[in-house]
Amino acid sequence: MKTVFTRTPTLKDCPTHYCPGCGHGIAHRLIAETIDELGIRGRTIGIAPVGCAVLAYNYLDVDMVEVAHGRPPAVATGMKRTNPDKIIFSYQGDGDLAAIGTAEIIHAAHRGEQITVIFINNAVFGMTGGQMAPTTVLGQVTATTPQGRQTTSEGYPLQVSELLALLPGAIYVERCSVYNPAQIRKTKKAIKHAFELQVSGAQGLSLVEVLSPCPVYWRMTPVKAMEWIENEMTKVFPLGRLKG
Repeated sequence: MKTVFTRTPTLKDCPTHYCPGCGHGIAHRLIAETIDELGIRGRTIGIAPVGCAVLAYNYLDVDMVEVAHGRPPAVATGMKRTNPDKIIFSYQGDGDLAAIGTAEIIHAAHRGEQITVIFINNAVFGMTGGQMAPTTVLGQVTATTPQGRQTTSEGYPLQVSELLALLPGAIYVERCSVYNPAQIRKTKKAIKHAFELQVSGAQGLSLVEVLSPCPVYWRMTPVKAMEWIENEMTKVFPLGRLKG
């Protein structure tokens, strides 16, 4: 039988800890494929913070650093400035990047730091119990919004990509998703482009936002979660390239 699909070398051969239907595993593979295709495995350093993204170092066979909640852009800044020959990327969830780390990502982009950011947006705090995140959409039920998010009490969803695209130090910003094979291929292309910019020496921050499912805390089946991204989440977070 002809082999048509194999594990890319940078993706470790190990069991997953993620919940059934979670999108993190897809994102891990796309990052690993990109690193292998660009031949930068020995030069790459990843940064994983607190949250569901924290165990990315279990799956990506590159040097990894675990940092405090919300601080990957700050740590990435120091690492890149002291090791300009290295390829530095952060892997962050919405609770990390868009909540406690909002100032970190905005100022890193404002300074034009030469780093790559992979932003996984599943519109909820996953690891801590399904609480409302800054990216939770209006009407969405979470552990802390049992009646659904309301503008009068919880405000509006935070559109991080739109904010960063306004800053001159952000050279590339794109929002993608993983809700079907076509979108996964587009996400792979975006992630690869973001890494290529850093490899080429382009000065500035690149960010790829990935709309990703969290079936457990969305209280949906994996199939319904993918449909919800396509039919509802993209209304608030439109897919496409915002800059670069």
